[in-house]
Amino acid sequence: MKQTEAEIPIVIGVISDTHGLLRPEAIAALHKSQHILHAGDVGAPEILDELARIAPLTAIRGNVDKGAWAGKLPETAVVEFGGVPIYILHDVGQLDLKPAAAGFQVVISGHSHVPRQEMREGVLYFNPGSAGPRRFKLPVTVGRLVIERKKVRGEIVTILE
Repeated sequence: MKQTEAEIPIVIGVISDTHGLLRPEAIAALHKSQHILHAGDVGAPEILDELARIAPLTAIRGNVDKGAWAGKLPETAVVEFGGVPIYILHDVGQLDLKPAAAGFQVVISGHSHVPRQEMREGVLYFNPGSAGPRRFKLPVTVGRLVIERKKVRGEIVTILE
């Protein structure tokens, strides 16, 4: 039986806190993404160029993103894939809306460098962790959202322990 377009999974790559370093392992992990979301602290405009060669890209500005190139990035973004509305900001501590009340199913953030996903009030809060230079003793990670039939699940992908 042939799948309808609504039944075909959509794979969204999620990356954050590259701080100017895009590792080959991160590129490989994002390679089959249909879209990529960068949750800030990009670090250098070349990172955005490299990610955009893999898939269409939505990126926001983080607290370390400075200069004219970074000024072109918004502080937040709203995207929708497969009927799933997603809100993106760098620091979840700066969230100034109630995602469930605003109709969002997912909130994506970075900043902490700690990979994490949890459901709160029916909303998936998803932080892919840091894909850039290793901080503390945290793993180097990216994330993936898989959207199917208006449902979303997150996956944390460890690229370096």
